Amino acid sequence: MADFVMPTLGADMAEGTLVAWKKQIGERVSKGDVIAEVETDKAAIDVETFTAGVIERLLVDPGDKVPVGTVMAVIREERAPTEKAGQQVETEARAEKKPPSGTPPSAGEPPRAAAAQPTRASSDTTRLRISPAARQLAQELGIDPASVRGTGPAGAISRDDVQRAAAGTDRPGAAPEPAAVPSADRRARMRQTIAAAMTRSKREIPHYYLSTAIDMGPAMTWLAKSNAARSVTDRLLPGVLLIKAVALALKEIPELNGFWRDGRAVPSEAVHVGVAISLRGGGLVAPAIHETDRLTLGEVMQRLQDLVKRARAGSLRSSEMAAPTITVTSLGELGVDGVFGVIYPPQVALVGFGKIAERPWVVDGRVAARPVVTASLSADHRVSDGHRGGLLLAAVDRLLQRPDDL
Repeated sequence: MADFVMPTLGADMAEGTLVAWKKQIGERVSKGDVIAEVETDKAAIDVETFTAGVIERLLVDPGDKVPVGTVMAVIREERAPTEKAGQQVETEARAEKKPPSGTPPSAGEPPRAAAAQPTRASSDTTRLRISPAARQLAQELGIDPASVRGTGPAGAISRDDVQRAAAGTDRPGAAPEPAAVPSADRRARMRQTIAAAMTRSKREIPHYYLSTAIDMGPAMTWLAKSNAARSVTDRLLPGVLLIKAVALALKEIPELNGFWRDGRAVPSEAVHVGVAISLRGGGLVAPAIHETDRLTLGEVMQRLQDLVKRARAGSLRSSEMAAPTITVTSLGELGVDGVFGVIYPPQVALVGFGKIAERPWVVDGRVAARPVVTASLSADHRVSDGHRGGLLLAAVDRLLQRPDDL
């Protein structure tokens, strides 16, 4: 048997709310399958399983608030013999989840810690299969949840269902409405969550900061030629070159690619660059582009576009939120010359980029106008020092002078 637990989807996460189960008891799952949708203060996340087998028990109901690390389901691994099946399993699972008052746990089943039990909000609509976010939106829009047609597993009601009901488009076959801007209360909770994480970062991490100006002439010339040979939908953004350059530079300075855990540095062999994405209505998330150093520029572009789209639609996956080994952020599109970010724990570094702008630059002894970007590094002094950080920025600079190698 394998436990499926509420994952940590960021250092600032203490609990999540189960929105819906994507798989049911008795269904077979493979590694990477999404089996639950969980809502955090930042976004709704599709949670994957890393165990192949059959769903044996579901221990949490939609709407439950679940602390990180709590067992939510039990998966019978494929190598294990079949113990029970069908309705008997479901009946026993529900009996285990909700024992009669005063009934002790059965022999061989250790009691779960009280602190790890999910808590449920009190409401007239708790008997409905409806997520807390959907319930809140229904209240804001004056919609009776009982009148909403749920389209989730077992008829669970989502925010999209409430929005369609409010717009009168909840009939079968109707096109879904665009995602709504988060409510003021949701935005406030998101800001509080981000504030808690950044306060912890500045309190616990001894930051140091470095910056350098990088001549983007070779990269921009190469990009123009490359895009001229691509279809409109396949063209690259300058940011893709910056992300790939950071990923390759980390292979040379590996201590900046990893985490600080349990009082020590833990380098990561894989390079998963987290990309800061602003959300509609405020706030941001930084999901990972997996194995960034191994992807072509075209693949990085596709992954980036996909992440931005799904982040703003609220359909990110848990493996994308938990994986980043470093974060890259850019405010260049807002006209910012440089950005000195705050490290997102447990990561140990963050790279920032400003806008690419024409600057005076000395070329072969002469001053000329060149496209220049300011690259910055925020790093954890417990893990590296200014010398190693400087080498990382120098590697990023060198790689951008040879865009054919990216």
